[in-house]
Amino acid sequence: MNPQTGPISESNPIYIARRRRNAILMAISLSMLVYGIVWLVWILLTLLWEGAAALRPSILFEMTPPPGAEGGGLANAIVGSLMMVGFGTLIGTPIGVLAGTYLAEYGRSSWLARSTRFLNDMLLSAPSIIIGLFIYTIYVAHMKHFSGWAGSFALSLIVIPVVVRTTDDMLKLVPNSLREAAFALGCPMWKMVTMVCYRAARAGILTGVLLAVARISGETAPLLFTALNNQFWSTNMNAPMANLPVVIFQFAMSPFEDWQRLAWGGAALITGAVLILNIIARIILSKKH
Repeated sequence: MNPQTGPISESNPIYIARRRRNAILMAISLSMLVYGIVWLVWILLTLLWEGAAALRPSILFEMTPPPGAEGGGLANAIVGSLMMVGFGTLIGTPIGVLAGTYLAEYGRSSWLARSTRFLNDMLLSAPSIIIGLFIYTIYVAHMKHFSGWAGSFALSLIVIPVVVRTTDDMLKLVPNSLREAAFALGCPMWKMVTMVCYRAARAGILTGVLLAVARISGETAPLLFTALNNQFWSTNMNAPMANLPVVIFQFAMSPFEDWQRLAWGGAALITGAVLILNIIARIILSKKH
């Protein structure tokens, strides 16, 4: 219905052309959607088919086997990954939350805040191998050895921009009326942020942290340059440490069938962990709304 010319006739050439273009674009969009879903389903089915055969209790409790040996598991790699991901999260989360708080509450539209957001977006999209090379240059090369700490530092640099962006966005969603009410009661700035804004945005901030953990769980490139790998059981963070992504990479490229089978099992474990973290994040965010 056109308010100036009255009802639009279906025989109008302009109307017909618009309908035709709409149908063409809709068909292209749906075909691209189907194309992407087909590949995603194919990848997941292949992973489940190959990985399910390797998933057995021993994979969680036995060490990575030597070349050509039968059996074995990924216990040392799982523990190493958990330690590095845990320490990387503990290092990166406070920095990300505090930086995001400055951007949303203190800096707002200042030139420093705008510059920080721009640089944070660049770091957010930077290839992880660059972060690995950076940590290798400033830490590993000076310490003269690979270590779990170097891997944690590299992973923390991936956590920081994710948490900064999420914290900034979530705090911006907090209504200004809450801030004004706190100020009207004589509440200082720091207390308003911690007692009002953080409480209102805690679900979104926690979701960002979980998404950051899900992202770093499968990172391989940074760990190749920092933590390297270890075929033995080790919880020493100041020495090379086994981790699932690098073990999967090395085992998948090997000619040994047992190693390839363990690589599929490790890939299935990481995929399952990332899936669980994403589900938890969505549940937390949905409860907030």
